[in-house]
Amino acid sequence: MKNATVSVILGIDARPADLQSLSQTALENNMHLIVFLLCALPPVPVFSMGMGEISTYSLPDGWQADVDNANAALEAQRAKISQYLADQGVSAEVRTVFGDASGLRTAVARVGLTCDTIIIGNDLRADDRLFSDIVHAALFDSSAAVMLNALNAVETLQPRSVFVAWKAGMPATHALRVALPVLRTAQEVTIALFDPISTPSQDGENPGSDVAAWLNHHGCTVSLQQYPRGGQETGTAIINQAKEIGADLIVMGAYDHSRLRETVFGGTTRTLIAQRDQPVLLCH
Repeated sequence: MKNATVSVILGIDARPADLQSLSQTALENNMHLIVFLLCALPPVPVFSMGMGEISTYSLPDGWQADVDNANAALEAQRAKISQYLADQGVSAEVRTVFGDASGLRTAVARVGLTCDTIIIGNDLRADDRLFSDIVHAALFDSSAAVMLNALNAVETLQPRSVFVAWKAGMPATHALRVALPVLRTAQEVTIALFDPISTPSQDGENPGSDVAAWLNHHGCTVSLQQYPRGGQETGTAIINQAKEIGADLIVMGAYDHSRLRETVFGGTTRTLIAQRDQPVLLCH
């Protein structure tokens, strides 16, 4: 990923050392890092006094102090991470976003319009709602690749082995297009299909051969594999098979089904987002 612009989304409790592997890769590949530190605005406890047209609203005295303290802590963290990246010699900028949930989502979506990859830090998983909002904003409202579990492994942005979970459709195709710089430099790219249906209207008469030929023409070292799920949920099968071959990165299209359906019934995308072991690149 030479000369790429990578946005890193972190929470207020992130540590500068969390960026060690990424900063090393950035130096080697002339990357520019944009680090966003997010902090959710404390809920506004508005109280109403009176009734009807003569009612008034008031805030408790301590709320503004909580806001000021959180803002000061966020700025102190920004200074620490800025200094750390400067000491590493990395081309980088560190920004803070302090606001309500909609404001944080908007900030993530906006940065995703002008960068190559968004890496979302695992420290944000401490708040399930915030983590879900940020992931969905990056996937649905930006055009960048979204990487999870990517900060702890130096191989993630320069993987030797990439496991592509292929299912013919726009999300998977988009994921491959944005991942091409990574796929071209990988030593091995495995195109994996799980229980493919060999019909023209489903996965084709020779499932996966078309995408393998496409990537091979781009100079990728490709192998095509078809796996049985063996009764496992597809997401679990993908993770297990990627671990078995020692893949450094999973590439997959996200939310091939509707988001509502996956929220209610579960699905492959939810499984890949929830797990914390395998680095994964997702695109919608």
